[in-house]
Amino acid sequence: MQSKTPNPAPAVGMPTRTLRMLFESRRRIATVLAIAFAILLGYHVMVGHNGITAYQQKRNEDKALQTEINSLQDENEKLKDHVERLKADPKTIEHEAKEHLHYTRPDEIIYTLNDRSPDSAPAQKPAK
Repeated sequence: MQSKTPNPAPAVGMPTRTLRMLFESRRRIATVLAIAFAILLGYHVMVGHNGITAYQQKRNEDKALQTEINSLQDENEKLKDHVERLKADPKTIEHEAKEHLHYTRPDEIIYTLNDRSPDSAPAQKPAK
């Protein structure tokens, strides 16, 4: 009769049963780790520093800046046209001098009207 003697437990480390269970389920553990890695990688792609959300924000910022550039270019063209007219057209020069600098010709008279309506004029105090 053979007597079954238990195998001696390893002196250092995990018990043999646990090691065997890990060894047998290594494929399952590798699959779980691969799935966890794929989830973390997907999260990083979506919301990471250079992820899709950051890309969308940069695209929106680019569109806004492009619109601003176009409007500034239009304004620049208008101002260039105005400068050319001021250089060449005496009537434009005269209009600017009258409108902004309040210049007049020697024979002109300027009439100024109050912009306030009678309702908004301050009430006068009766004299005593």
